[in-house]
Amino acid sequence: MEQSIRTQPPGPRRRAPGRGADEAAVPGQSRPPESRLRTAADGRTGPPAVQWLQRLPHRLLTARRRRAGGRPARLTAVGTGVVAVAGTLVAAGVDRLVFGGLGVLFGLGYLVVCFQLAVRVRYPDLPAAPICGPIAFAAALVLLQPGATNGVTGQVVALAGGLALRAGWLFTGTGLAAAIVTARYIAQRRRHRTR
Repeated sequence: MEQSIRTQPPGPRRRAPGRGADEAAVPGQSRPPESRLRTAADGRTGPPAVQWLQRLPHRLLTARRRRAGGRPARLTAVGTGVVAVAGTLVAAGVDRLVFGGLGVLFGLGYLVVCFQLAVRVRYPDLPAAPICGPIAFAAALVLLQPGATNGVTGQVVALAGGLALRAGWLFTGTGLAAAIVTARYIAQRRRHRTR
C-alpha cells in the first residue's frame, strides 16, 4: 500500500517499483519545494536564525581559541593612549607606594608599557606607540611625583626636573617603541611587495 503524501518524509519522492522512469509517483512537481526546516549534518533543525543560535557556543569557543593561540589583540590610536596612561600610572603608583618615590620600578614598568604598545598597536596606527609613551610618562610625573610644588611655575619646574632625572628611562622606552614600530612597518611593506 502506497504511503500518503502527508506522511512521507521531506525530500525527493520515491518512485514505485512498477512505474516507468518518466512517470512521477505524485502528479504535479517532480521535486517538492525545499522545506524551511532543514536538517543539518550535525542534527540541528530549524530556520536559519535558530541554526545560527545553536552554533553560537561553538563559534564563541573557536574565537576564544583563536585569540588565545593566534595574534594578540590590536589597539587603536585611542586605545594605545589609554593603555599607555593607565599602565604608566599603575607602575608609578606601585613604585610610590612601595618605595616612596619614582625610581627603578617606575622605569621598568614604563619599558614594559612601551614594548606592549609597540607590539599591540594596529598597523595604520603605528605612530601612536612612540608618541603616547612619553605623554603618559610626563602625566605620571605630574600626578605622582613626590614633593610636587603648588602653582603652574612650580609644576613646570618639577616636571622638567623629573624628566631630566629620569631621561634614561624615557629615552630607552621611547626608543624601544620606535624601533619595534619601525621594524613592523618595514616587515609589512615587504609583505605587500612580495604579494
